Amino acid sequence: MQGSAAARLLIASQAPGARAHRSGIPFQDPSGLRLRDWLGLDEARFYDPARVAIVPMGHCFPGHDAAGGDLPPRPECAPAWREPVLAALPAIELVLVIGLYAQAWHLGRRPGTLTDTVRDFRAILAAERRPRILPLPHPSWRNSGWLKRHPWFEAELLPVLRAEVAALVG
Repeated sequence: MQGSAAARLLIASQAPGARAHRSGIPFQDPSGLRLRDWLGLDEARFYDPARVAIVPMGHCFPGHDAAGGDLPPRPECAPAWREPVLAALPAIELVLVIGLYAQAWHLGRRPGTLTDTVRDFRAILAAERRPRILPLPHPSWRNSGWLKRHPWFEAELLPVLRAEVAALVG
């Protein structure tokens, strides 16, 4: 987790992977490389807590499932601490909700799939709410197939994402 009262961009992610859990540095892995590329940020700006807050739905690595993927964040984590942490980030203007668990928390339960939610990014971003919200899939290599099957993500969403991030982070 990182952030400060000055941060204007919040990355609401799932939970740290095993490598990030060990290092204590969020997105210090291949998914972080992909995410920084999506955002158009170098490491210095990405890891500047006065610019970017990173607050996962869970603070500890939840373990692996039978297929070797990460388990979901523990269900008791976010209700126990998320509201006070977010209250300490008053300047947040945009929340990037990465993955189903972050999307469910920040957007409420929505009918449909992650694909439906991410595809609806324009309406979600334009909704009358503060801070604004932009849904993203997880940048994990496990989602490479999803990215190939949905070329609109790179063609349509990434330019919007990069423009939003540049306006807030510089």
